Amino acid sequence: MGVTATADPLAVPAVTDQLTEPFEAFYETHVDRVHRALAITLGDPHLAREATDEAMVRAYAHWSRVARLDNPGGWVFRVGLNWATSWWRKVRRERPLAPGEGDAAVPPPDPAGAAALAALSTLHIGQRAVVVCRVLLDMSTIETALVLGIAEGTVKSRLARALAELRSQLTEEQP
Repeated sequence: MGVTATADPLAVPAVTDQLTEPFEAFYETHVDRVHRALAITLGDPHLAREATDEAMVRAYAHWSRVARLDNPGGWVFRVGLNWATSWWRKVRRERPLAPGEGDAAVPPPDPAGAAALAALSTLHIGQRAVVVCRVLLDMSTIETALVLGIAEGTVKSRLARALAELRSQLTEEQP
């Protein structure tokens, strides 16, 4: 009795080859931008890297659907933000953070950037997420609402309050 050749169970079907190239291009153009956005939103570049990686893996797994979205980068940002939020909840249940733990910040490029980053870190995460989507990721109000799963009015009010708070903090610091 001879051994018959069977298909490799780990082989990726040929259909996936058609999707690999567009995903790779998407990954290369969006991974750093999503990481920076998550790092600023979360205030922790290490957690942001893990969240970005997890979100990109999920995007790859569902690329045929994600590629058809109007804003796949926004989808990846939201998945990363959701993953990080779930991770923080789990960690908080398991053990409380020590003082100063998790306060790692993205290194700012200059003193003005440091002041802006410090001011951003004082905002509630919901406001920070709106500012990052609208300013850093250059999303419209509608896109921001869709990505964050909130109403357009909520985006507008959070942005207005966040910008007012940032203006207040940044003008107080200037001589």
